[in-house]
Amino acid sequence: MSDREWQFYIQDMISCSEKILSYTADMTQVDFESSSLTYDATIRNIEVIGEAATHIPPGIRDQYPEVPWRMMVATRNQLIHGYLGIDNDILWNIVSENIPELLVQLEELNNK
Repeated sequence: MSDREWQFYIQDMISCSEKILSYTADMTQVDFESSSLTYDATIRNIEVIGEAATHIPPGIRDQYPEVPWRMMVATRNQLIHGYLGIDNDILWNIVSENIPELLVQLEELNNK
């Protein structure tokens, strides 16, 4: 895979992160859980982030160990396959804490 190809996946991950933050801006966890459209769209974008992460070459992952590559893939797998259901507290923590941090990390990686 060329450098250019994996960069497209990083850009997709950035786009999905921005969408999640846009969808959930000014929401509380209760608002989020009660808005099925926002909830479903957010889950879908988290799934896409995790799928894109599977396409980042191991060498790039090794260069940027601060990016939670394995966690993104594991989260995607749990959401797609419904392992043990979805814990809304964990999901909200991903949305409110992890996605903003991830976006910063991905933007830094994308600008290198």
